[in-house]
Amino acid sequence: MTSKPPHDDSENSELTVASQRTLAVSSQETLITQTGENALPIGTTLEEFEIIGIIGWGGFGIVYLAYDHSLHRQVALKEYMPHTLAIRDKSTVVSIKSEQHKETFQAGLRSFINEARLLAHFDHPSLIKVYRFWESNGTAYMAMPFYQGVTLKETLHTMGTPPDEKWLRSLLGQLLDALSILHKDNCYHRDISPDNILILSDGRALLLDFGAARRVISDMTQSLTVILKPGYAPIEQYDSEAVSMTQGPWTDIYALAAVIYFAITGQVPTPSVSRLLSDPLIPLSKAAANRYSAGFLKEIDRALAVKPEDRPQNVDELRALLHIAKQPAEQHPYSVTFYVSIIALIAVAGISSFVLYELYKEFYPLPQPTEMVEKRQFDPVKVLDEIYKNRDPTHIVTVLVENSQARINKDELHFTIQSSKPGYVYLLTVGTGNSNFYLFFPNAVDKDNYIKSNERLALPREKWKLIAKGPAGANHFIAIVSNHPRDFTEAGLQHIDFFAEFPLEQARQLYHNYTGSSPLFAGKAICPPNSSGECLQSYGAAMFSIEETEE
Repeated sequence: MTSKPPHDDSENSELTVASQRTLAVSSQETLITQTGENALPIGTTLEEFEIIGIIGWGGFGIVYLAYDHSLHRQVALKEYMPHTLAIRDKSTVVSIKSEQHKETFQAGLRSFINEARLLAHFDHPSLIKVYRFWESNGTAYMAMPFYQGVTLKETLHTMGTPPDEKWLRSLLGQLLDALSILHKDNCYHRDISPDNILILSDGRALLLDFGAARRVISDMTQSLTVILKPGYAPIEQYDSEAVSMTQGPWTDIYALAAVIYFAITGQVPTPSVSRLLSDPLIPLSKAAANRYSAGFLKEIDRALAVKPEDRPQNVDELRALLHIAKQPAEQHPYSVTFYVSIIALIAVAGISSFVLYELYKEFYPLPQPTEMVEKRQFDPVKVLDEIYKNRDPTHIVTVLVENSQARINKDELHFTIQSSKPGYVYLLTVGTGNSNFYLFFPNAVDKDNYIKSNERLALPREKWKLIAKGPAGANHFIAIVSNHPRDFTEAGLQHIDFFAEFPLEQARQLYHNYTGSSPLFAGKAICPPNSSGECLQSYGAAMFSIEETEE
């Protein structure tokens, strides 16, 4: 990298509005750092994941922001927790409130696990990716990428005016491709709506919330109308027992067309059950005439037909009618993760020998000379991890990354830091291939590093920029928020250029000879000379990574 100086929601939703009903936090929202009655406390460790915040919760589950200590990345961790059926005791264990709820709880749990297996099976940029899932503590969990964006419903509201046809066709192209993959496995979403589509910061559409556990539990405990979204649910979803109106690809096609109707008119379509006898819905061909092409409006109207047999019967048919080609896979990266998996690393062209060597060492440690074993081994990335592990767990720091992948010589890097306590922000980074070790912020032109409690600090600011300059690989960051300003002189920090640097060879020697109890490269707190109280050396911290990629 180089620098350059100058909504509404229903009670049956899976998550609260605060989390946009997704696995992400929008740029307008604040991450929740206080746990609810049934949520796991901040700092709880589940497998390799440590909970550092709460993204949102609903009647059937809780979604946490977690840090993956194994792969050094932030993830969204979803827990099956139907609060009407179960409760958490003083430990992490989830228990059923009453024996009469056992069958319903278990059915929902099986559905949650099946959904995780289903999502883990698919790999498409417009479908949520599941890294892994497991059962523990009387319930189940799934770990997924931490996506950043806002719902389509909010996006349309922000636009102020209906999107043009080109924008809608691009949206449809992405979602049709995602549905095509689902439908080939005889899987149907059955809950497509504007608040179940996330628009990521790179403009990509992501299909959310299959809500399988919610649907199963609702089927067993509530009336059917509770779990349907009027206006988006076709008639066959109201009577799943009707042989003449079975569900299929046409079911999702109706909901998708209803989403486009809403995007164009700003109105939710008339519920399908109210359209059976006398259809009051004004077709798009009339409501939006002369604003979009006649053919486009005509085919969306056809997809909104009340009777299933009158609609396009599959995604390919609708795509052909709308003249929307399949999206080229290379236009949409298959991951927005902070790291790629080992398999993906090996598959990427031009992977550095350093990365492969580090992977080899991870599994097959090489013998080392005795004198080297006796010394503390210096690895800049592990140094950042040491800083993180020694943080104050009650001081919550979170980082939202605009794009976790950056194209070399093209993309700028942007992220937002938030802290549960006021303090001074320091941003340390280790470059790709461990090639350098910098203090990026504060720097020569931007020294104002104080942040208020729960304030958002967007970096870089106007005075400076971070641009991906290669080589390809991961840049590792840690954001430190300290009660007092910190001094890094003992760690050998040198203010040579625009950014201050820890020269690697000097850092290696200082690290080998350091005998202190606190992390050397976290610096030392500078307390006021007349301070009567204890000089707090504590700090909060958050780690994240940004991947630099070739064209």
